[in-house]
Amino acid sequence: MPWNFPILLTWLRILLIPIFTLLFYLPVSWISNPQMINWLAAILFAAAAITDWFDGYLARRWGQTSNFGAFLDPVADKLMVAVALILLVATGRTYAIFAMIIIGREITISALREWMAQQGKRNNVAVAQIGKLKTAAQMAAIFLLLLTSSTVTKPNLFGQFGNILMLIACILTIWSMLYYLKTAMKEFKS
Repeated sequence: MPWNFPILLTWLRILLIPIFTLLFYLPVSWISNPQMINWLAAILFAAAAITDWFDGYLARRWGQTSNFGAFLDPVADKLMVAVALILLVATGRTYAIFAMIIIGREITISALREWMAQQGKRNNVAVAQIGKLKTAAQMAAIFLLLLTSSTVTKPNLFGQFGNILMLIACILTIWSMLYYLKTAMKEFKS
């Protein structure tokens, strides 16, 4: 397993997940301002999103790409997003159907990429522009929903806008999944 700064950033994202999760389970008596938990969670999530972009950029720029890094990076991303979505659903800030669509798509596309890699055709399902748009909408939605304590039944501006972005992210999620499946379809016939 190679060790370099981009991979350390990826590991940092994975290590942030339990800290991020624990914020939601701190006793209320520990924090004088409960809104502080939302801000801390949003900041941790934003830091994870930034390191996601930054580690890939540095790995390519410094010529430190590796098969292990290419494996670990999407795992870290999917873990952070899945945990954030589950916590948002558990706190009533977004709809379970949104989480199911996004997590289901991630599992499906990960399995597809693994199968295509076994066929020696991983590049046939490389990240496309639609996937990048989906990720941007998803990250922005999660960030906004982490900032607020409002629920889907009593939303404030952040909650409303966050769930509108989440709906857009779900539409892009389905669209990108169909795109990847269509791209790989000819391999299914082999």
